[in-house]
Amino acid sequence: MSPGDAASSLRLAAYAVCVEDGRVLLARHVSPRGESTWTLPGGRVEHAEDPFDAVTREVAEETGCDAVVERLLGVDSRVIPAAERPSPGLPEHQNVGVFYQVRITGGRLRPEPNGEIAESVWTPIPDVARLRRSSLVDIGLALARTLPATGHVATVPVGGLVQH
Repeated sequence: MSPGDAASSLRLAAYAVCVEDGRVLLARHVSPRGESTWTLPGGRVEHAEDPFDAVTREVAEETGCDAVVERLLGVDSRVIPAAERPSPGLPEHQNVGVFYQVRITGGRLRPEPNGEIAESVWTPIPDVARLRRSSLVDIGLALARTLPATGHVATVPVGGLVQH
């Protein structure tokens, strides 16, 4: 099945892993149905946009902060089966995420204007395990902790507090 098929969808996204003083910057995403999930700042790479530029744009849009990329951490590809998508009838979805180590250089945390990010919070890393979160958080933290030469970490199992 190719990305253009009606039975599949593909998204390229860039994510910021901001770790400082034992804390990680997380964004609380609220879905249109009102479900709240913690995730990393980041999102879709627009047409003709470099993921390197997309990650700092997304941090600014979602958190109100300025950021600089310090290094590429890795790339993750995950497939969400059609049966696990939020609405019936949606096709299988592949998300390819480019993860960057990012440093906040200015600005002030605020909700995303007219967006789905309700707040951004510096969260102690040990507290992350107790949060309802996207698997992207665990992937980003694993990449930042291990800095694998391949830029790849094992798939994070979804279930319980860990969501697609």
